[in-house]
Amino acid sequence: MKRAGLIELNAVTIVAETRNFRAAARELGMSASAVSHAISALENRLGVRLFNRTTRSVSLTEAGERFLEKVSPALKDIAGAMEGATAAGGSPRGRLRINTSPGGMQGLLMPILVEFQRRYPEVHVDVASEGRLVDIVEEGFDIGVRLRESVPQDMIAIPLTEQERFHVLGAPRYFERYGKPSVPTDLSRYPCLRLRLPSGAIYRWEFERHGQEIRVEVDGPMTLQDMDLMLEAAVAGVGLAYMTERQAAGPLSAGLLTAVLEDWTPPFPGLCLYFSGRRHLPPPVRAFIDVAREMTRKA
Repeated sequence: MKRAGLIELNAVTIVAETRNFRAAARELGMSASAVSHAISALENRLGVRLFNRTTRSVSLTEAGERFLEKVSPALKDIAGAMEGATAAGGSPRGRLRINTSPGGMQGLLMPILVEFQRRYPEVHVDVASEGRLVDIVEEGFDIGVRLRESVPQDMIAIPLTEQERFHVLGAPRYFERYGKPSVPTDLSRYPCLRLRLPSGAIYRWEFERHGQEIRVEVDGPMTLQDMDLMLEAAVAGVGLAYMTERQAAGPLSAGLLTAVLEDWTPPFPGLCLYFSGRRHLPPPVRAFIDVAREMTRKA
């Protein structure tokens, strides 16, 4: 029997993990049809079906599970040897794909990216900044950056910020005109800047004190989806804004914005860098994780 090639074995492993031929193809840098053909050729040589395929799902057969259990340790050893050889041959190179929320970029991720690019100029960094939460493995990303509460449980997470905290923020001129709210329910009488979520829904502001949780549906002159625009509008005195202390750090420190209702906005777990721990990490991913850890420790 002809020996199975490394491409075929990797295809089996990644299709088993992603349960999706297209996602596996993106990760392997192949077409979906090429991945399907590689696995079919391996199945024909083995004389067993490794996957159950339907129009909606892909899953390992019992024979496929036994086969993968046998070959996975060897593939990890090979990947480790190749990674070691690459490291010995010089600096990491290739492509690094990162998915982050727009909030993850503000004042946090870009300094890390700049330092990483300075150290590893042969790595091309591809960053997708979007509000929707994606499956980074299925969509072909190496790393994700999100709030800790949004990180899937099967991912390895590394904290980038110790804690985050939302604030209700207004400009001095705004408070001179309208005064300051005392409790969250007062906000119904104050012009506020509404945030549209990626789903199209309007975000309700969240508050908590002494175990009491309140969500307030605010109203006002503007509905925005971009946090930079919201920050500009708040500084201009258009309305109250609801955003994290990190996002508004500049105007807060300059006295252009003031926080209110602070006893109703406790801190919560902050942003994390996360990645799949199911396979060996490519050198660019390991290098980026090291840079992120180093820079967040300094911060």
